Amino acid sequence: MKLQKDDLLLYAITDRSWLGDSTLTEQVEKALKGGITMLQLREKNMPYEQVRQTAIELKTLCRKYSIPFIINDYVELAKEIGADGVHVGQSDTSVSRARALLGENAIIGATAKTVEQALEAQEQGADYLGSGAVFGSGTKLDAKPMEHALLQSICEAVSIPVVAIGGITRENVSALKGRGMSGIAVIGGIFGQEDLQLAASELKKIMQEI
Repeated sequence: MKLQKDDLLLYAITDRSWLGDSTLTEQVEKALKGGITMLQLREKNMPYEQVRQTAIELKTLCRKYSIPFIINDYVELAKEIGADGVHVGQSDTSVSRARALLGENAIIGATAKTVEQALEAQEQGADYLGSGAVFGSGTKLDAKPMEHALLQSICEAVSIPVVAIGGITRENVSALKGRGMSGIAVIGGIFGQEDLQLAASELKKIMQEI
C-alpha cells in the first residue's frame, strides 16, 4: 500500500494505559468508527509473541476499514505478517535498513526532531516524518515541547509529509493551524478519552477544517 497524504490526517498510535475493562482491539475499533485514517501499533514492553498476535488482529481490523496499519520498530514482524509498514525512532532501526528489508511499497515513517534529522530520513527513503512533541507528551514524560516554528521549519525543509505529535487534543490542535503539517498523530487525545469514537470524530472534523 503506497502512502496517500490523506492517510496521515488523523494518525492514531496505540497505548494500553487506558484499557480499563476493554481490549486493545475493542478500543481500536471504536477509534476506527470515529474516523482515524491510519493506525500504529506501539508496544515497548510486551513479549514478542503477544505483540505478534495483537498485530495480526489489528491488521485485520484496519483492512476492514481500509486504512494503513503500521508497526512501531518491529521491522521483521511487519514483514512477516504483511503490515503496511513501520515507524522507526532515532534509536531504532535505520530508515534505509527498514526500506531494504520491507521493499519499495512499504510505508516507512521516521521520527525527526530537527531539520537535520528530517533531511537525513528523507534522504534514506522515509515516506513521512513524525515531529514533536508539539505540546509535550503524556506518554513520554521526558519529551520537551517542540517550538511550533521548528515544526514549520521541518515541514518546509522536506518534500515528504510531516505529522505533528505530542500531547495533541481537540482543545489545543487548532494552535497548529498554518504550520504546514499533513496531519496529527494522537495517543491520549483518543485512547485516553472516555468516548473514543467521539474523540476521534471531533479531532478529524477539526483537522478537516484547518
